[in-house]
Amino acid sequence: MSARTWLITGVSSGFGHELTTQLLERGDKVVGTVRSAEKVADLSGRYPDTFRAPLLDVTDPAAVRDVVDRAFAGTLFDDDGRVDVVVSNAGYGLFGAAEELSDAQVDRMIATNLRGSIALIRAALPHLRAQGGGRIVQISSYGGQVAFAGNSMYHATKWGIEGFAEAVAQEVAGFGIGITIVEPGGARTEFRYGSAQVAELMNAYDDTPAHAFLAMLDPANGLAPGDPARMAARIIESVDVEPAPLRLVLGSQALDSTIDTLRRRVDGFEAQRDLAASTDFPAGE
Repeated sequence: MSARTWLITGVSSGFGHELTTQLLERGDKVVGTVRSAEKVADLSGRYPDTFRAPLLDVTDPAAVRDVVDRAFAGTLFDDDGRVDVVVSNAGYGLFGAAEELSDAQVDRMIATNLRGSIALIRAALPHLRAQGGGRIVQISSYGGQVAFAGNSMYHATKWGIEGFAEAVAQEVAGFGIGITIVEPGGARTEFRYGSAQVAELMNAYDDTPAHAFLAMLDPANGLAPGDPARMAARIIESVDVEPAPLRLVLGSQALDSTIDTLRRRVDGFEAQRDLAASTDFPAGE
């Protein structure tokens, strides 16, 4: 298999860093965006010919377009500019009951997890069309299908980006562009144990489901079951699957929880058949 070129946002930690490490080790090229070059100095030193780490704040749409345009122009590697895979990975977790969150926290979460991902995909599409195809991988979460108390804004962004990506997948399939939404379960990354942000908690929500996440964030209560290295390997392998799988669930707990949730949801819809039909015009009218 010939080497690919990947554009990945947020490679300083978590899945982004693991993906980048595995790809560079196998000989692929990676344009991996970061907020600080210091966090990937090791990769830059070990792979000077195949790794570039442009600085990027994904909340800045103009900056997103600039990085994408430079990657596809070939200026970062001085090559033909083909980018085979675009991975929208940058994001973080924000925990707390809805009324515990500040307006600034809400705005920043939407700007990063939702608008940043939308900006990246929109910026990449004309280039992917022009080169005759490629693959987009949107890192979501099984929290894009399942909701838990204390995670409302995180779910809002993941449910939102999944709807966006699923619609866009239908729009661009005819151009040879495949889109895969990745839905990992809990994994042993900085997302849970380092970079997670917590709202200013209110005593009113103590001993309620809204603060159950506090136990999850404490490694003393048990580590997440997901192995980031194995998850990253499955994501890389998915790029070879044709047609592109629309969703890729990683982790047995995540899959079980998703299936249980969807079954309950379908049962709830089925129970509304008569109610739904009662709002239609009678036949013939």
